[in-house]
Amino acid sequence: MYHQQEEGWMKIEVLKDIRLAEEDYKKMISEAQEKRKTIIASAELEADNMIQKAHADAEEFKKQRIADARKEADNRYQRIVSEGKAKAMALENKGRQNLPKAVELLVSRFREQLNVSS
Repeated sequence: MYHQQEEGWMKIEVLKDIRLAEEDYKKMISEAQEKRKTIIASAELEADNMIQKAHADAEEFKKQRIADARKEADNRYQRIVSEGKAKAMALENKGRQNLPKAVELLVSRFREQLNVSS
């Protein structure tokens, strides 16, 4: 009987050990699942931050490209205006040089007209 009682206690101890091991494993699984959730949440947050940064970088790049294009357009405009002014001035100077000849030609033709009419 003593032997049976000892066997019974051993079985109870084994069952207790099994139950404790199961509880430990359940706790480990629960902790692992919580850690998994934390890691996933952290990764999602990091991904969202990376996406936001990429959008911000793209927007900044777009703004810079637009600013560069405007600056280039303004430079071209200034060159065209400057070249146009230079050509206009050159034509005006050439016209001034030819003015005495043109006046002389007009006066000459006017005199011819007067002589022809008389």
